[in-house]
Amino acid sequence: MNIQYYGHSCFKITTKPAGRGKEDIAIFFDPFDKSVGLRPPQGQADLVLVSHAHHDHNNVEALKGEPYVIDIPGEYSAKGVNVIGIPSFHDEKNGAEHGINTIYILESEDLRICHLGDLGTDLSENQLEKINGIDVLMIPIGGNYTIDGKKAVEIAKKIEPKIIIPIHYKMKDTASDIKIDDEKKFCSEIGNCPREKVSKINIKKKDLEGKEMEVIVMDIE
Repeated sequence: MNIQYYGHSCFKITTKPAGRGKEDIAIFFDPFDKSVGLRPPQGQADLVLVSHAHHDHNNVEALKGEPYVIDIPGEYSAKGVNVIGIPSFHDEKNGAEHGINTIYILESEDLRICHLGDLGTDLSENQLEKINGIDVLMIPIGGNYTIDGKKAVEIAKKIEPKIIIPIHYKMKDTASDIKIDDEKKFCSEIGNCPREKVSKINIKKKDLEGKEMEVIVMDIE
């Protein structure tokens, strides 16, 4: 499985679905528009997962092809992969400020990838039960619109993934009107961020043996 970061909360995952002879498919999480300040994602998409309907997360039109789009909670089997969408809130007032948010779990190649979207509050016991056994956790850390770095570390410790990838934080070209923190607060709290950032990673299940909450900070190519 290949994971490429486009910035903000957007990733492209290239994976081989179950079944002999099937070709790789391209899955996008939360494609954003140009208002973010970063270059919007491009390319052919087979499946798109949208955590919520804000412009910086649902720019499906930027992608090519006729992808299957999932934008509400539920259990899905699409394009040879399994997806679980879990309802959550974008704020600490049960969605009264920013609305609802869907947490996604993607299952492919014997890996479980969890993208928390714009989670704005702590997770309930029920949500944690559904998220149990995660290999890769994509967690927002920027604060203001989402949980901040400190809360992100608290939640990550409850989930205990093999790998943590921070998302939704301020980057060099992030628009100035998007008031979010950079990764420093999160890295200070968790204490094991690497110095070097990467734009892509390749992951196999066997590579994760013995890993516990290893942080990978990603950047744009």
